[in-house]
Amino acid sequence: MSRQRAEQKGRRAEAFAALWLQLKGWRIIGRRVRTPVGEVDLIARRGRIVAFVEVKARATARDGDLALDAYRLRRVAAAAEALASRYTKAGDDIRIDAIFVISRRLPHHLANVWIG
Repeated sequence: MSRQRAEQKGRRAEAFAALWLQLKGWRIIGRRVRTPVGEVDLIARRGRIVAFVEVKARATARDGDLALDAYRLRRVAAAAEALASRYTKAGDDIRIDAIFVISRRLPHHLANVWIG
């Protein structure tokens, strides 16, 4: 797959994941936020919880299982740490979530995938 097509697929998956979160009562407060240490696909808030969300689009569930490894999670966690002061308030709970967008399935949201 070309880089441009992969980029388009990723953007569609992120838009779908954002819609999914909104349907579940989350408010999207950041999209594709970059830092020197990494990027966060979505930042969402629901009440006092702020979730830094990694979105992975894959053709099959098996491919999805392999898409998120410790290295990628460390980068998201580092970016979340760099961004926390901008997106959170005193008393907020912060977590790292993942959403897997698999062809012909509803998104699969995993909460609190990183405990660092």
